[in-house]
Amino acid sequence: MTIRRFTPADAAAVVSLFRNTVRRVNLGDYTPEQVRAWAPDEISVGEWAASMQGRFAVVAESGGILVGFADLAPDGHLDRLYVHADRQREGIGRALLAAVVAEAERRGGAELHVEASITALPFFRAHGFVVVTRQTVVTRGVAFVNYRMVRAFDGT
Repeated sequence: MTIRRFTPADAAAVVSLFRNTVRRVNLGDYTPEQVRAWAPDEISVGEWAASMQGRFAVVAESGGILVGFADLAPDGHLDRLYVHADRQREGIGRALLAAVVAEAERRGGAELHVEASITALPFFRAHGFVVVTRQTVVTRGVAFVNYRMVRAFDGT
C-alpha cells in the first residue's frame, strides 16, 4: 500500500469510494434515509476535487486501486477519512491518519478535531481522540448523530 498526495485525477475514484463505503459500511449504524442524504447519487466530482486541492489531502493505493483517502483543513479539522468497504480493518485508516497527524504536527497545530460518525467512533477513540460532544447535524434535510472529537498533541 502507498500513501500519496491527492491529485484532481483521483476525484472520481474518491467520490465513488466515499459513496460506496457510506452506503455499505455506515448502513449498519444509520437508516437508509440518512445514508441516502449523506451519500447521494448527485455528488459533484469537480466540487470535491476543488475542496481537496486547498487542503492536505492524501490517498491510499494498493495494486493501483484507490483504497482510502483523508483530508485535513488548515484549521486542524480532519474533514474526511474513508476506507474502501472491502478493505476495512487492514491498517489503511491507521496509515491515512498517521499521514494527517504528521502533517498537523509539522504545521505546529495543538490538536486535530473531527466529526466522527457512530461507525467511526471506535476507530478514533482507539487512536487517541476523545469525545467533546454528541451532536445532531442536518444534511439535505435529514438529521444525523455524530460526535465532535479532538486529539491533542503532546509535543513529543
